[in-house]
Amino acid sequence: MTQTIVYILIGINILTFLVYGIDKWKAKQGCWRISEATLLILAVLGGSIGALLGMQVWHHKTKHKKFKYGLPLILLAQIVLIYLLNK
Repeated sequence: MTQTIVYILIGINILTFLVYGIDKWKAKQGCWRISEATLLILAVLGGSIGALLGMQVWHHKTKHKKFKYGLPLILLAQIVLIYLLNK
């Protein structure tokens, strides 16, 4: 992977981690929330590690099956894709 791609992935993971924290804060405040679709799209776009860390650190979406099982599957698919592209 090129250095630029690595920086982009680091950035999207930091962003995703922070968005999960913001959504958890909004949930506690009873405010308007970030959609589940947005949270999942961030993971698909490369932020799956940030999403998984956000789930653990913020204790957010840990009981939702699409996050509990979906995010690890997204990460696995991304790892396989990276492997196949670098083969």
